[in-house]
Amino acid sequence: MSLSRDEADALLAARHGDPFAVLGPHRTPQGVLVRALVPGAERLQLEADGVTAGLERTDPDGLFEGLFTDELGPYRLRAFAGEASWELEDPYRFGPVLGALDDHLLLEGNHQRLWERLGAHRLTHEGAEGVAFAVWAPNARRVAVVGRFNHWDGRRHGMRKRIDSGIWEIFVPGIGAGDPYKYEIIGASGEIEPLKADPFGFGSELRPATASVVERLDTLPEPRGGYRDASDPRRAPMAIYEVHLGSWQRRPDGGFNSYDLIAERLVPYAAELGFTHLELLPISEHPLDESWGYQPVGLFAPTRRFGDPDGFARLVRRAHDAGLGVIVDWVPAHFPTDVHGLARFDGTALYEHDDPRKGFHPDWGTAIYNFGRREVANYLIANALFWLERYGIDGLRVDAVASMLYLDYSRAEGEWVPNAEGGRENRQAEAFLKQLNEVVYGRFPDRFTVAEESTAWPGVSAPVHAGGLGFGFKWNMGWMNDTLDYVARDPVHRRFHHGQLTFGMVYAFSENFILPLSHDEVVHGKGTIVGRMPGDRWQKFANARAYYGFMWGHPGKKLLFMGQEFGQLREWNVNSELDWYLLGDSLHAGLRTSVAELNRLHRSEPALHARDCEAEGFQWIVADDADQSVLAWMRFGGPDDRPVAVVCNFTPVARAHYRIGLPATGTWREIFNSDAAEFGGSGSGNLGQITATADPSHGYPASAELFLPPLSTIYLRHG
Repeated sequence: MSLSRDEADALLAARHGDPFAVLGPHRTPQGVLVRALVPGAERLQLEADGVTAGLERTDPDGLFEGLFTDELGPYRLRAFAGEASWELEDPYRFGPVLGALDDHLLLEGNHQRLWERLGAHRLTHEGAEGVAFAVWAPNARRVAVVGRFNHWDGRRHGMRKRIDSGIWEIFVPGIGAGDPYKYEIIGASGEIEPLKADPFGFGSELRPATASVVERLDTLPEPRGGYRDASDPRRAPMAIYEVHLGSWQRRPDGGFNSYDLIAERLVPYAAELGFTHLELLPISEHPLDESWGYQPVGLFAPTRRFGDPDGFARLVRRAHDAGLGVIVDWVPAHFPTDVHGLARFDGTALYEHDDPRKGFHPDWGTAIYNFGRREVANYLIANALFWLERYGIDGLRVDAVASMLYLDYSRAEGEWVPNAEGGRENRQAEAFLKQLNEVVYGRFPDRFTVAEESTAWPGVSAPVHAGGLGFGFKWNMGWMNDTLDYVARDPVHRRFHHGQLTFGMVYAFSENFILPLSHDEVVHGKGTIVGRMPGDRWQKFANARAYYGFMWGHPGKKLLFMGQEFGQLREWNVNSELDWYLLGDSLHAGLRTSVAELNRLHRSEPALHARDCEAEGFQWIVADDADQSVLAWMRFGGPDDRPVAVVCNFTPVARAHYRIGLPATGTWREIFNSDAAEFGGSGSGNLGQITATADPSHGYPASAELFLPPLSTIYLRHG
C-alpha cells in the first residue's frame, strides 16, 4: 500500500488535515495514481473516456487506489457492495474555486463581495454541476462539510485549506439547492467541535433544526427600488411602520403566515395608511422566537419561519411595487453562544474576543464581535452589502450601537478593559462603524443607515470626513423617553413638567433624528401607547391622538410600532397576533384614521418633512405656556412651500380665544384637528379655518385667535 498506515488511519478517522494531498489523482514517476475513500464500498471502478478499470481495495473500510500510465481526463467512480451499485463523482479530482485575490482581500479586510465567494454556491466547475463550499476557520486542524448528501459523514468531504487566508474549500459535484449541511471541525486543540452552521449560509432549516441549507441566489426576484430619494433622504417624508412579522397577524391555527401571505396583507395595509417604509425586526435566522430576532445565528439567511429566501425577496419586491421602502433591523453588536453558531467557531475565539471583559455581554449572555479583527469586520460589512444588493433593502437600522461604542457598557468597575488612551470608548468598534458607513454610502448612495444609539456620542449622523460615525439617521431616544413620560402624567401635573416637551428642541438638529415609538416601549410592563395615557377611556384616546399630532408635527422622521396605530391595549406578545378585533370599536378605528391623515399630510406638506433636520425649518410661537400646557410652533419647507403652524393643548380644558402669532396675515386652513369627530373626538375646532390679522404677537407680524379643543393638536396651513 503506497499510503502510510498513519495517513490511512487519519483519513478513515476523519482527522486528516489535508485530504487533497492524498486523495484524488496525483502524478507520479510511474503515472497517475488515483486514490479514493468510499466508505461502504466493497469494489470501486473508475470510468473515463476510453478507460474502465477497477481500483485496488487497500483497506476494508473503503480506501481504494489504482495506477494509470495514460493521462486521465474527467472520470467518475462506480462503487459496488453486494448486489448494490452506485455512481459518484470524486470531489478530490477538482481544483480550487477560490483564488489568491480572495485570500488577499479577506486578510486585508476589504472583500466587499465576500458573500459571493464564501458559503455554499451552486455552479458549474470544471465541467460538472455541484456546490462550492468555503468557510473561514484559520485555526482548525481539519474541516469537512457534512450533510444528507454524504450521510453526515466527515470522512467523505474533507476540505482543502488555503494556507494564506485560513479559508477551507471544496467543490462537491452532484448536489443542489435544498440540501442541508454543516461543517465538522477539528479545532485547534485537536477536539471535534459541535457541528457548525455556515456563517455565510444563505438559507437555514426551520428551528429547532439548525443546519444551513444550500440556496440558489440566482433565482431570487431581481430587486428594484422602493421609496427612495437619491438626493437626500433627510429632506424626504419618512413615516416608518415597524413590524414583527411573526406577531402582526397569524394563521387561524396560531401558526406563522408565509412571506407571500404577509406581503399580500401587510403591504397594502401599510401603504393605505400612508407609511413610507416598513421596518422589519431582524429577519436573519435566529434560534429562539422570544429573542424577537435580536440574537441571530444566520446573518445571511432570512428566517425559515415564514418561508424560503425567494419568499422574502418577493415580500420586499411587493413593498417596492407599492411605493414602500424596506428597512431591516441589523444586529452586528453581538451573537448568541448556541453551539451551532459562531462562538469559538474553529475551537478558538475567532469572531469574538477571548477575554470575557471584551467578548461577553453580561445583559444578554451573548458574545461580542472582535471589531478590531479585519476578517470579522469584513464579514459584517459584507453582510450589510448583501442585504442591500441582493434583496434591495433600502435601509439598515443598526441595533444596540451604544453597546458597541463603550467598553464599560453594563459593566461594573474592574469588569472592563480601558482603551489605549485609558478611556472607555471602544475605538475598534468606532472604526468599524465608520468603515461600514463609508462603504455602504459609497456603494449605495440612495440607501441609508440608522443608529439605535442612546448616549451623547457626538456626530453619530455626521459624515465620517467631518469626524462623525457616518450614519444617515439616529433614533432620538431622549425625545422618546421625555415625551412618553410627560403624556403618561395626569394633565393636572403636566404644567410642572412642561420642559419634557420643549427640551428636545435644544438638541433637535444636533443629529438627523428619527422619533421612535418602537417595540421596546410596549413590552416589559411599560404598557402600550394608549394604555399608559391617563383619564377615562375617551381621554386616553384623545391624549394619544394629541400626542401623535405633536409627534408628526415635531421635527424628525417618524416611527410607530405595529398596533399602536389603532390603540393596541395589551402589551406586545411575540407569541400572538395583534388584537385586530379592536378595530370594530369607533375609538380604535378613529385613532387609525387619524394616523392615516397625519401620514398623508406628512407626505403632502413639505413644511412637515423637508427640513426635519435643519433648524431653519422650525420656529417657536409659544414655548412657555406651562400653566395651560399649550405649545405652538411653525414648520417651514422651502421658499415656495406653505408654512404650517402646530398647536397642542395637553389639558382636557377647551381654550377659546387663544391668540398665537403667525408669520403672515390672511386665511390659515385647519388641515388637521385631532379632536375631529371622524377620529373619535368631540368635533370642536375652528370651522375649518381662521383669519390672521396684522396684529403682532409672539414676535410675529400677524396673529389670530384660536379655539383649542381639549387634549388636542391642530395644524394650520397658510393659504
